[in-house]
Amino acid sequence: MPTAVRPRYGSLQFWPRKRAAKPLPSANWKPVSASKEGFLGFIAYKAGMASAVVKDSTDKSLTLNKQVTMPVTILEVPAMKIFSVRFYKNNKPLTEIIVSNDKELKKKVKVPKEAKKLDKVPEGYDDIRVIAYSIPKQTSIKKTPDMIELAINADDKLAFVKGLIGKEISLENFALGQLLDVRGLTKGKGMQGPVKRFGITLKSHKSEKGVRRPGSIGPWHPARVTFRVPMAGQLGYFSRLIYNLNVLASGKIAENDINPKAGFKQYGKVKTSYIILKGSVSGPAKRQLLLTPSYRPSKKQSKMKYELLELIQ
Repeated sequence: MPTAVRPRYGSLQFWPRKRAAKPLPSANWKPVSASKEGFLGFIAYKAGMASAVVKDSTDKSLTLNKQVTMPVTILEVPAMKIFSVRFYKNNKPLTEIIVSNDKELKKKVKVPKEAKKLDKVPEGYDDIRVIAYSIPKQTSIKKTPDMIELAINADDKLAFVKGLIGKEISLENFALGQLLDVRGLTKGKGMQGPVKRFGITLKSHKSEKGVRRPGSIGPWHPARVTFRVPMAGQLGYFSRLIYNLNVLASGKIAENDINPKAGFKQYGKVKTSYIILKGSVSGPAKRQLLLTPSYRPSKKQSKMKYELLELIQ
């Protein structure tokens, strides 16, 4: 019999397989060709999934001008506020000015008694970013805000930030394009064995040292177990980035109510703004996500054009 050849069990592309350090992944901000002025990131919450009937207007598509049903994800996007402004030089922070002292932030960070103003600006800076926090009390899921650092796409970044200090930042202030990247965490599944964690094959029922374990954990020498051996450990709650998701629709619930009668399962009803994306994103309902314009848009996804006709809950 020829030797069986197969790919190894468990991808080594993601390592280490441990719980993420924080529930909202940060982004390595780079210059993005965003046509719209605004923030290059926005905090959203996963409400749930549904099926959508769309009209395909993609050029040279097999379903051109036909109705197609596809899976979609609904995200709730409540307003945000600016907590502080960071000034950078050569990708290193020069100083940070806290411009908010809202009581909502006391559970997250130390809040000063008085918020400062952007009167004294450090000299020699070459970039400005802000620490923004969401206002989830506008939603039906929780009250504690999430915080994230956001980059800005504007000709005069200082003037842009000054105009939004103390105000609510809505979806209109986001550099929303046709394609989005979504950063989030997968569903946490806790401690799991190698069969579920890596997908190894069950051994024979007559095995003496266990059925749901690897047949060998390595040679005598080197006298240690390498990281490539499938072992039990943490599964899920991993940081993941999904590229190039098509935006089918966005808007406010006050203008277009997309909620089912009983609300979304394990979430409730969307109360603020929403974004409908083609496909799925990481995590369960209520998971916080970071939306950014596409960092590396593909030609195939950029050409796709859909018109949302109906949501099937």
